[in-house]
Amino acid sequence: MIKTMRNASHNHPWLLKSIMGILAVAFVITMGWWGFGEQAGNAVASVGELTVSRDEFRRAYENMYRFYKEKVPGEFKDETIKQYVIEQLVDNRLWLIAAKDMGITVSDADLREMIVQIPEFQKNGAFDTDLYQRLLAANHLTPAIFEAAQAKEILGNKARMVVRDSVALTPSEIAEGQALMARPQDGDPAKAASAKDRVLQDMLFQKQQRALMAYQESLKARVPIKIHRELL
Repeated sequence: MIKTMRNASHNHPWLLKSIMGILAVAFVITMGWWGFGEQAGNAVASVGELTVSRDEFRRAYENMYRFYKEKVPGEFKDETIKQYVIEQLVDNRLWLIAAKDMGITVSDADLREMIVQIPEFQKNGAFDTDLYQRLLAANHLTPAIFEAAQAKEILGNKARMVVRDSVALTPSEIAEGQALMARPQDGDPAKAASAKDRVLQDMLFQKQQRALMAYQESLKARVPIKIHRELL
């Protein structure tokens, strides 16, 4: 069942983006970034020096459960969703550690660009400062705490991009992809070229995903991880 959930997110990037959004929101609202508002006794998991609080896990679980019930066909057991959620939260911490190791930083411009693009803070298609402050206040958050959380989200994404952008197709892989599209098409050169580009893009995407997974597994091998399953 866990494999089914992972495959669904890998095969449908929009689904993965939605899932990460759910987890990010849970992460922010519970102020679970680098120890904000956490106590050691309230942690359901530790990843190196970072922790995952019980409140953060519970909120992420509830959001994920609703999402899968509404968007993904089939039945998912309670324990399966719990396992998937804690894995994703642990992975988020691992990428924060990776970002620190890589020396990645977040500029004010990076942070502003991300926040102004959040639809919930927009009015008539543009970022609205008053709306931003009202929504944060309604969730008992200050701009400083929310922006610190968003900065960590950017850090993790930048670390993933470093790994992803280090991957390229080799000449032999490009030749293989082109060979797959060597069959005669419908006679339209533009469509044939577009189809060939899509094949190469798909091959590159799959190679990038394998690189991300390999890097993540290497992090798990060296970073101490402990999950308190009795608290889930």
